[in-house]
Amino acid sequence: MLKQFLSLKLSQKLSPQQIQLMKLIQLPTQAFEQRLIEEMNENPALEGGNDDEEIYEKDEFDNNEDYDEYEDNESIDSGDINIDEYLSNDETPDYKTQSNNYSDDDEERESPLSAPVSFHQDLINQLNTFILTDDQRDIAEFLVGSIDDMGYIRRSIQDIVDDMAFTQGIYTEEKTVEKILHIIHELEPSGVGARDLQECLLLQLKHKTPTESVALAIHIIEEQFEAFTKKHYDKLLAKFSVSRELLKKAIDEIEKLNPKPGGAYTGSNKMTEHVVPDFAIRIIDDELELTLNGRNAPELHVSKDYQDMMKTYKDSKDKSNAQKDAVQFIKQKLDSAKWFIDAIKQRQETLFVTMNAIMHFQQEYFLDGDESFLKPMILKDIADMIGLDISTVSRVANSKYVDTPYGTKLIKEFFSEAMTNDQGEEVSTIEIKKILETVIADEDKNKPLPDDQLAEILKEKGYPIARRTVAKYREQLDIPVARMRKKM
Repeated sequence: MLKQFLSLKLSQKLSPQQIQLMKLIQLPTQAFEQRLIEEMNENPALEGGNDDEEIYEKDEFDNNEDYDEYEDNESIDSGDINIDEYLSNDETPDYKTQSNNYSDDDEERESPLSAPVSFHQDLINQLNTFILTDDQRDIAEFLVGSIDDMGYIRRSIQDIVDDMAFTQGIYTEEKTVEKILHIIHELEPSGVGARDLQECLLLQLKHKTPTESVALAIHIIEEQFEAFTKKHYDKLLAKFSVSRELLKKAIDEIEKLNPKPGGAYTGSNKMTEHVVPDFAIRIIDDELELTLNGRNAPELHVSKDYQDMMKTYKDSKDKSNAQKDAVQFIKQKLDSAKWFIDAIKQRQETLFVTMNAIMHFQQEYFLDGDESFLKPMILKDIADMIGLDISTVSRVANSKYVDTPYGTKLIKEFFSEAMTNDQGEEVSTIEIKKILETVIADEDKNKPLPDDQLAEILKEKGYPIARRTVAKYREQLDIPVARMRKKM
């Protein structure tokens, strides 16, 4: 039996232009500059820098009667054209995007970068200091290739033996591989090639100058590793019959070790990522002043050459098919350039108006710098203030930084939910986290405070929150549980 249903569905679809604009808004300064370079490389009708001549003040080539003869018959089908290359916009934007609300660009200086030797290549180079047969070297290099970026070999010896046989045609025994693995363990950084954390720590301890505390540390890792990881110090004192002072020295030796010997090395091979603030807030005569990084406001215009080509076509009496095809291409590029310039202006305005609203909402904080002055603020608060969608505010807040008198801050850090204190006042969860962090920092590390006691202390300070909420905030602050905070 067939049934017919009538359903009414209301949906909103973003146009390709809107999607591209949202993507531009989300980009921080450095990524935006890269996107700008890509667009200028793809579209020769888009040019940067100053132009002394008047730039395309009137879009005289759109809806012009002189074009009716080809536009009616050869209209551009948007379905056949890449939206990034053709976004029709007959409203002429101001092609020189200038404003007083931009900071001066910092001069960019390129510094020469050396090409560092990779982590694995450095280990291979170290093998040259050992006297090895060809077979031994093949096994050693295979083992080095099995080390992950953190410095560990996380595969069993049997798996490695099988893998060498199947993939390299190297036939050997587990004992031989174990012997070569001992050589790998002599390489730097100390601890590399370990199969687990316990072995990694032991390798590093055995490379240290022998002392009483180092010897005890080795015994602890070899014999009481689980008790050590759980910080059962009384059990360690009873097991080894040593003084608390000696145990503390041994624990200190272990805590100085690197649990990821490869991590520190590979990290040094990466270019340091410098945060470029998208905004700057300054206090001038007790008033806040906001500027948008000038690198977000490039001077752009539409190519004069491309406009001249359009004029040439307009003045031409003979309009061949080849000329019509060429002018179609030129028009696409001109419209794309116009749209991109207009999108950049919209991006600038969106960024500025959003950050300006945040600055005024959190005015007390920006004038003083005390995080306790941060008010509860959610995305909807700012969206309502400026009449933009919540998702747009989120795109600005999640990826942008602001340079303040108190350091460079990620904008999303100013957002927080509200909690009610014992006075019935709404306070920011940021304020509560700051107090929680201070209480934990001041606690007796011999007897760290569990979450229920932390909840009681916060309650005494006027913040009645549950133990599970304390646990949630503690985890968000990357603070471990009480037992793991215990010190000797």
